[in-house]
Amino acid sequence: MYMLEVKDVHKSYGNLEVLKGISFSMKKEDTKVIIGTSGTGKSTLLRCINQLDSPDKGEIWLDGEEITKPDIDINRIRQKIGFVFQEFNLFNHLTALRNVSIGLEKVKGIPKEEAQKRAIKELKRVGLKNQAKQYPAQLSGGQKQRVGIARALAMDPTIILFDEPTSALDPELIGDVLDVMKSLAGEVAMLVVTHEMGFARNVADEIIFMEGGIIVESGPPKKMFQNPKKARTKEFLGRISTLYGKD
Repeated sequence: MYMLEVKDVHKSYGNLEVLKGISFSMKKEDTKVIIGTSGTGKSTLLRCINQLDSPDKGEIWLDGEEITKPDIDINRIRQKIGFVFQEFNLFNHLTALRNVSIGLEKVKGIPKEEAQKRAIKELKRVGLKNQAKQYPAQLSGGQKQRVGIARALAMDPTIILFDEPTSALDPELIGDVLDVMKSLAGEVAMLVVTHEMGFARNVADEIIFMEGGIIVESGPPKKMFQNPKKARTKEFLGRISTLYGKD
């Protein structure tokens, strides 16, 4: 049984058709990486999966339940879906510890002391136990993003969506975030929009290449990098590997 199923999802904003029939599935603990040019619908797809935006057509299923039904309890569903944003989206007036624990308290109703123990555990998991009492302004971009990952993990999600988690970071900080993500592979399902080809090559179970609102090609990294079926896939991977590196 698939953990996530995306079936013929379409999404438009006014006259702009952004998603033109996206379908794919994921098993529990899969890591899938979505690549593609800017403006091709990758972030919109994640927002539809998390129901920040509702698809115009199509279905999304999570753990055997259709989450695109009109009467779905979306807050219950969102507890199962972690989301790591490009721009961190931390609460600037809260410490790293509180940024991680507050969702456990407010959403899951876990007592404060227990929530903080869980938050410390997740901050330790991403290498930030010593920064627990620091505020976002005191943290580097890479540390902020790792707090964002700890916050997502603390909710014990079925899947974590990553929307270009390293694109706002200085180059020397990217490795720390990618190392944390690599350590999670096989422990929690991850759907990652990224330009980091080394991560895609070494960690992904499958790479999905999107362009113009459709999936052009998908497959395991070795096949996609060494022997893509579509000329457009080969052209894109060649260009982006030159820009962002192959390792």
